[in-house]
Amino acid sequence: MNDYHYWRSIPSRWNDNDSYGHLNNVVHYEMVDSTVNTWLVEKASFDPRGPRIGMCVESRCVYKAEASFPDVIRVGLRIGKLGTSSVRYELGLFRDHDDVLIAEAEFTHVFVDRVTRRPAPIEGRTRAAMEAMLA
Repeated sequence: MNDYHYWRSIPSRWNDNDSYGHLNNVVHYEMVDSTVNTWLVEKASFDPRGPRIGMCVESRCVYKAEASFPDVIRVGLRIGKLGTSSVRYELGLFRDHDDVLIAEAEFTHVFVDRVTRRPAPIEGRTRAAMEAMLA
């Protein structure tokens, strides 16, 4: 758990449970996406309405244990790999009340020019924030 540099707590919602009584698999991806983008805006000075945007080109999630409403999920984030225009985020999702790892996820962004959709370098404060988060 100490390998993650940014943490966010996300309460589960009643409608997150599926018919099997646990968080549906799509909920984990929503938490990952929200954590990455919250970090980008709050800590990496990224403007999602600016000239560059992050396009998800790959994601994966390995499920380790169940969680269900009303669990609060703590999501840890770190940077696994940083390229010129791409970044691979690594995340751990933990049940808050007992610190059990419920999932490990990876999410890769390629930053592109908003208009041309061609790769654009990660620069400035955003790059510096990512470098500080490298695993």
